[in-house]
Amino acid sequence: MATTIGATTSRVRNSVKAVKEDSFLTDRFIYSLIIKWAKLYIKREEGRNQLIKFSTLFRTIPCMELIEIDRIEACCGGVTSDCLFKRSKEKVPGIMEARFGPLFRTISSIDGSEEVFPTAPSTYTSMTKTSTFKYNKRQYYWYINEYLYFPNLDWESVMVDGIFENDLVTFTCADGSGDSACTQRQDQVTPIPDFLFAEIEQAVIKDLFGVMQIPSEPNTDDKQGTIRT
Repeated sequence: MATTIGATTSRVRNSVKAVKEDSFLTDRFIYSLIIKWAKLYIKREEGRNQLIKFSTLFRTIPCMELIEIDRIEACCGGVTSDCLFKRSKEKVPGIMEARFGPLFRTISSIDGSEEVFPTAPSTYTSMTKTSTFKYNKRQYYWYINEYLYFPNLDWESVMVDGIFENDLVTFTCADGSGDSACTQRQDQVTPIPDFLFAEIEQAVIKDLFGVMQIPSEPNTDDKQGTIRT
């Protein structure tokens, strides 16, 4: 069952209050610790299917703009054929990663009719040198330094579906229409599979107990405020 960011931080805060009250622990700080441990524990996971089945954790960037770049930037200088390379104009906003790689469920044309498949520059270079490559009708991408790269793709944009730690408001709510894509940050789903949450929660609480041993000055600007971007 999906849990919102607000509910997740409240659960951790209530667990800490059961032992010791500290009004200067902000929701933003608590959530930063949750994400720190979530990234660590998710990254150790080997089973793609174990994570992919949590469909409520996935969010969609319906239209990620692409720009044309040269082959050197695309890390594919070994390709000898005439090659058009494109890259996402913006960095992918905090895609979560498991041991097998970034948690993209699907990258496709914006209408979802044609999927793009993951590869690596070296693998793609090797494929282009085979005699059968001319019969390969698949489109490919790779992910390097937070950008998506696409060889021989002439689309203007792609749709990206994945598990993201960051807010997608700049990609999904540019018109301020107030639909589900524009949900307030604290009401968005926490990108954590249920089977990992208890372990993550215990690690965060341990961190917080350590922090609460250090005297701190009140922050009047951000006491128990909601998550803000």
